Amino acid sequence: MPTIEEELGRRSLLYSLLMPVMSQFVPGLEKGKGMYLMFIKSEAKTPGGIVARPVLTSYYKSSYFKDRPYDPYTNYTSPNETVLCPDSYQSMYSQLLCGLCQHKEVLRVGAVFASGFIRAIRFLEKHWPLLCHDIRTGTIDNTVTDLSVRDAVMKILKPDARLADLIQSECGKSSWQGIITRLWPNTKYVDVIVTGTMSQYIPTLDYYSNGLPLVCTMYASSECYFGVNLNPLCKPSEVSYTLIPTMCYFEFLPVNRSNGVSHDNLHTPRSLNEKEQKELVELVDVKLGQEYELVVTTYAGLYRYRVGDVLRVAGFKNKAPQFNFVCRKNVVLSIDSDKTDEVELQNAMKNAVTHLVPFDASVSEYTSYADTTTIPGHYVLYWELSLKGSTPIPPCVFEDCCLTIEESLNSVYRQGRVSDKSIGPLEIKIVEQGTFDKLMDYAISLGASINQYKTPRCVKFAPVLELLNSRVVEKYFSPKCPKWVPGHKQWINQNSS
Repeated sequence: MPTIEEELGRRSLLYSLLMPVMSQFVPGLEKGKGMYLMFIKSEAKTPGGIVARPVLTSYYKSSYFKDRPYDPYTNYTSPNETVLCPDSYQSMYSQLLCGLCQHKEVLRVGAVFASGFIRAIRFLEKHWPLLCHDIRTGTIDNTVTDLSVRDAVMKILKPDARLADLIQSECGKSSWQGIITRLWPNTKYVDVIVTGTMSQYIPTLDYYSNGLPLVCTMYASSECYFGVNLNPLCKPSEVSYTLIPTMCYFEFLPVNRSNGVSHDNLHTPRSLNEKEQKELVELVDVKLGQEYELVVTTYAGLYRYRVGDVLRVAGFKNKAPQFNFVCRKNVVLSIDSDKTDEVELQNAMKNAVTHLVPFDASVSEYTSYADTTTIPGHYVLYWELSLKGSTPIPPCVFEDCCLTIEESLNSVYRQGRVSDKSIGPLEIKIVEQGTFDKLMDYAISLGASINQYKTPRCVKFAPVLELLNSRVVEKYFSPKCPKWVPGHKQWINQNSS
């Protein structure tokens, strides 16, 4: 997405609105700190020499973040050096160490995405003995080698046997339920995005936080920042965002959906045709209860760009419309910042099943599931096979299928697997013959039309997952990470495809 220098300033202004809003609902926040975990990611250069990197990385590396004036919202436990460390392990370790050292001052915890915050808790679960040792001795573990990080942490870290005993006592217990409030007892809420596909992490967050409020403060994307949540302590299912009209020029394309399932009018984002341009609705003309596809014209040069989000008008603040986030268009699977749509998944499947051809076998039906019960979460594919040959298929062939699918997915997914470690190895589950007939029978029993039934390419409904898992006969995982190379090669590969 193209961006310009002044866009960072505009986004900083939106950030500055968040704490005044939160302070209306949670008084006293200015007296404490936020343990808000932030990380930068790899950057590349386009063949034309332009820097390409994630939007948050651009912000964290800018003077707007590094040289920010004091503000309660930006008063974090993490020194800038720990955030800007390019090594994900050292960054996570040092930020958690600083957060633990200042545990009594922490009034809010969080990360951008729910998945990222849960990953941090799991990191703590694995490495708490090292962190505890550092706090007891006032030293930093040798795995942290970045000198700027070590220097910044040493300004905060002091020997504290009592705190070390507390961490050892709480983390050493068999149950980690409520671990957030046990280690950071003054925490008032968890600041994470839990709308859209991130809602799948709500039960896990509730478990770790003892039911602290889950706050979605703002609505933003790589293309543009959009608006704020003026009722931040509402339930995650009731979150609505008030769009800030100075962030960009907003327009809305009316959407009709059946049974909550996206159909042909929710295809992969493309330019608006003449008919759709005539259907566009202004921000002041949207109707209560109507769903719209968000279209923006940005200061950075995007013209009537389809963001890919479907929004529903939930109400009004004075005369300003407030929107629920409904869904991403055509997204089938998502664990972290990755988004895999049906077309991409189908193409990956086509590549993978070529491994079955020598055995005279094929995939007769399949569906998928984003499994977030594991940390990190991972993609699961359920395959029903059509076996015509007599030669058994070795496990390594199915493992090759797993890897081929991963190799076929987009660079954001592959970066999550290889560099960020935010996504686990893809899994294929082979199910018994007739499983997808049973799935159709179940759907029909709930009222689906047999004439209109299509196998869902993604499943989330618990009884359906239970049915599929009860008929699994074999499981296989990707044996290694897919190829992912940051930098110029990545751009060449994308351009050639």
